[in-house]
Amino acid sequence: MQSQARRIGMVTPSSNTVLEPVTLELAAGVPGLSVHFTRLRVTRISLDPADTGQFDQPAMVRAARLLSDAQVDVIAWNGTSGSWLGPEYDRAVCRAIEQATSVPATTSTLAVLAALEAYDVRRLGLITPYTEDIAEAIAANYAAHGFPVHAARHLGRTTNFDFALISEGELERAFHELAAGGCDAVAVVCTNLRAAHLARRWEERTGITVVDSVAATLWATLRRTGSRAEVRGYGRLLDTPA
Repeated sequence: MQSQARRIGMVTPSSNTVLEPVTLELAAGVPGLSVHFTRLRVTRISLDPADTGQFDQPAMVRAARLLSDAQVDVIAWNGTSGSWLGPEYDRAVCRAIEQATSVPATTSTLAVLAALEAYDVRRLGLITPYTEDIAEAIAANYAAHGFPVHAARHLGRTTNFDFALISEGELERAFHELAAGGCDAVAVVCTNLRAAHLARRWEERTGITVVDSVAATLWATLRRTGSRAEVRGYGRLLDTPA
């Protein structure tokens, strides 16, 4: 029997070069699935109002309307700005998108939080490319939602394009430092970090659950379409039917 065709729409930060190829790699194992992208201008990550303003609700809705023209089944903001602006901000964006398009909506931050809840995480490790002030805002928001950060490694960049240039070696060192600190899960918070392919290796070495933002966004959008697909080879989250 042929699988039901499903279309996922994703709003992508404009300077991001990781999430599209990685998402398509992950999605290739799901029969009948297509993923469609549009871009939102994002170049720099800081708490300066000029930078937080990149994520304003009207811009998100305009981008989502373009995806709705493709009759997608779900729309995701595939960026992690809600981690420092607050998950409530993302929920408001989702409501605005749904009202404007009549399409269910989610975000990367909401996906990561749902994954942490699914694994009943108690000692969270955090890897981000961001500066300490962004990291502190993320930690406060995650703690407020039941996931206090036990240990973290932040790589101190502000230019979104540069996040994609962070090496596998840097990510490996950050992860294993967190693993040694007794975390029961590590979240990679940024959709322009190339880490989804590392999750399985890290989990096999340490037994620690890995929640990568790009993988979590695909996992959450598959859930919203009703898919029960498994995506093998990228860690526990995608190995488990949505």
